[in-house]
Amino acid sequence: MIDVMDILTDLNPKQREAVEAISGPVLVVAGPGSGKTKTLTHRIAHLVQKGVDPTNILALTFTNKAADEIKLRVSRLLTHSGRPWLGTFHSVCARILRSTARYIGHTPDFTIYDEDDSLDLVKSVMRKLSIEQKQWSPAKIRAIISSAKNELQNPEDYEIAATDHFSKLVSKVYALYQKQLTDQNALDFDDILTKTIQLFEQNPRILEHYQTQFKYVLVDEFQDTNAVQYKIANLLAQKHGNLYCIGDLDQSIYSFRGADYRNILYFEKDWPTAKVITLEQNYRSTQNILDVAHAIISQNSNRKEKRLWTENGKGEDIVVKEVETERDEGDFIVSELERLVREKHLRLCDFVVLYRTNAQSRAIEESFLRNGFPYKIIGGIRFFQRKEVKDLLSWLKICLNPNDALALERASAMPARFLQQKLGSKIETVMLLTNDFSQKSKTLKLPEFLEYVIEHTGFEQYVRDGTEKGDERWDNVRGLLSVSLKYESEEPEVALRSLLQEAALAQETDTIAYEKDLTNLMTLHSVKGLEFPVVFIAGCEQGLLPHSRALFGANFDDIEEERRLCYVGVTRAKQKLYLLFARQRTIFGKIQSNPPSQFLQNLPEHLITFIPAEEETIIELD
Repeated sequence: MIDVMDILTDLNPKQREAVEAISGPVLVVAGPGSGKTKTLTHRIAHLVQKGVDPTNILALTFTNKAADEIKLRVSRLLTHSGRPWLGTFHSVCARILRSTARYIGHTPDFTIYDEDDSLDLVKSVMRKLSIEQKQWSPAKIRAIISSAKNELQNPEDYEIAATDHFSKLVSKVYALYQKQLTDQNALDFDDILTKTIQLFEQNPRILEHYQTQFKYVLVDEFQDTNAVQYKIANLLAQKHGNLYCIGDLDQSIYSFRGADYRNILYFEKDWPTAKVITLEQNYRSTQNILDVAHAIISQNSNRKEKRLWTENGKGEDIVVKEVETERDEGDFIVSELERLVREKHLRLCDFVVLYRTNAQSRAIEESFLRNGFPYKIIGGIRFFQRKEVKDLLSWLKICLNPNDALALERASAMPARFLQQKLGSKIETVMLLTNDFSQKSKTLKLPEFLEYVIEHTGFEQYVRDGTEKGDERWDNVRGLLSVSLKYESEEPEVALRSLLQEAALAQETDTIAYEKDLTNLMTLHSVKGLEFPVVFIAGCEQGLLPHSRALFGANFDDIEEERRLCYVGVTRAKQKLYLLFARQRTIFGKIQSNPPSQFLQNLPEHLITFIPAEEETIIELD
């Protein structure tokens, strides 16, 4: 086991101060690349070294990637037999609800509906209510219901507040939607959090149990908390008062998910004795990149001032590149990528291409294809969202939760000719299969059980239709088998529940693989928490970055969030940064000519190398 001094000597003075701040509420304002995760994990290790039982520590994160990284680092620091509770808000709350499900009207084997499942249920409810989906968007209604839940409005509260025709229509959908969830023993993504608050508020003894257990509550990426998450953290920390929040208001970019950057500003009001520590030493980027990032973000008024600095050196100028069209933009990116791979011996995975909207990826993708460079688009159809994967998972869901009508409907939708046991009608065949599968799921190891389901549904014949696409679909099925192997040592029912929960809570950035030699293409929202030696930000134009919705909206906060989004993109770069804008761009079939982004106007000229569209070659690098 590493001793206390070993843990502390590995930290800079501010990090050490943050790690040693054990008692009471603490807010750590951690700039990008300042060792936030290191500080958090070392504090956990320090607590344990001070005699705190690891099971009395709860650390909450926002992404599976962050949770896995924290678990890995903590395991390296400690050899203690116990382990802290570490996970995303959703995974931790799901764990709590599994053991207390009867208090919220469910059983422990409740199904978690992901966003696609939730949308399917909204559509089903709208059909039942004879609401025309071409006139009223199911996706919009689902988003409104989600917002209502995150404001802790149940269907009855929403109905009382509904005044106009549309909100009354949504109220009807919301009420039946929630009833269907209950009838199907299912929770949607928002319910996992709101039902946890309901559980705590309606059952003081349960709340006290977890308050007593969690003597130390740590929240990572605190700026991304919404009202519900902030309330959960506050409730759990209320008894001991040891709430430790670490984050950066300048990196709050998820308001569309309900995140409220003001929670960082509220923290000192809610916890007046809080100690505030700022981490400003950056270990990721060059000073030029940091100075450009500060020039951008300093224009925001709603922030806590900090000035990042580094010992990495000044570094190269930031390249601002003007191009004629989006095709030229893609070609420039690929040509620079090829040159830097050749001259600087970089790998393709050392680069990332960022953009504000998914629609921008098409022209960039075409340039990669024309030039034969491998790439991966992050944010497309996620693995667990692929039809063949969801079809197979539907059979597994029914085994744990026979009331899951959506899963039964999906399983029953398979063409009858692929269901090998034709012992009656199609429905009868499905029921016979699910009864058999339910029994086998209790005895077979998860990989064996998956193979059994595939064999007895004729699933391979179902997805492999003799085409290349069919082979790709079968590869995805085999991929699910690979995922199941990590649960092979668990008891069958526990393993099955773990796999289904992983599928429901999977995130798009979980698929990023640094070890593969290809270039990732993704939106600025997706790159949060990642870093790359070379970063290209495409489409730095008015109407794209900042987005037109922010430019023409009435909310001043929207522009500030767009600026934070640009800041996040800039601070992903370790060595070199490119900012590109086009004179004209075809968007949704229309040619637009927009001026360069207003964010470029804030850049210090002495840190920039500007390349106009007429120039074909870039200056030589140092």
